[in-house]
Amino acid sequence: MQSDQSPAQRQSDVMDPARANAFRVALGEGAGIGAGDALPPFFHQLYFWSPEPPANLGRDGHPQVGGLIPDMGLPRRMWAAGRLAFHAPLKVGAPAERVTVCENHQRKEGRSGPLGFVTLRHEMHQEGRLCVTEWQDLVYREDPSPHAPKPKAPVARTDESHCEAVSFSSTLLFRYSALTFNGHRIHYDLDYARDVEGYGGLVVHGPLLAQLLLLMAERHLGPLRTFEFRATAPLMHYETAQLCLQDRELWVRGPDGRQCMTARA
Repeated sequence: MQSDQSPAQRQSDVMDPARANAFRVALGEGAGIGAGDALPPFFHQLYFWSPEPPANLGRDGHPQVGGLIPDMGLPRRMWAAGRLAFHAPLKVGAPAERVTVCENHQRKEGRSGPLGFVTLRHEMHQEGRLCVTEWQDLVYREDPSPHAPKPKAPVARTDESHCEAVSFSSTLLFRYSALTFNGHRIHYDLDYARDVEGYGGLVVHGPLLAQLLLLMAERHLGPLRTFEFRATAPLMHYETAQLCLQDRELWVRGPDGRQCMTARA
């Protein structure tokens, strides 16, 4: 495992209530977040955009690697997992700063070929105090071989105490990509998702699934101090999934019973 020696990336943004309310509306909820309110947990992903000109983008629509994230020669990017520690609420309408470092990166051989692992740590500060720490685990891999068997997804649990059905549309995925300034084409470009990266449809964002699980956990458990999640199989935009909760364990179950994500609050 290697540590990245590049300097920390610092970004400033104002927690604009319009952006948070637009996300709530996209999720089918009413607006109503105003200046001075606590920003809902994980909504910070709507802020701290890093726009790049077209010449600085990779084929997948993400900024090219080689800066904060080292280039390991692997073209496919996936958000594999994340961890969140909530120290204090971010306040809507106030400026905040995010400091990002690459904690480590590693390339190794897996059963399906070479894999690159990257961990980013984000620290969000507001009014002189640390409010949120987030770890983002990314995986990079080669293009899929047309003759390689599809990996078998794990089977999801069925012992939940609470369950909510959730469906997606290409419109929701587009709006979420726009609100988070995520240019990854697997979420809105069907031809690219299917023909280049080998998916059966548009891929539902991992952080969007995590956001829905987190909001579900907060409804049943109250304010959270920590939340962690791991993607285990992709979910397509045309599939209806189930958000499941048992005690402090959560998961996303696909329509065929496969486990798409696990989480703990």
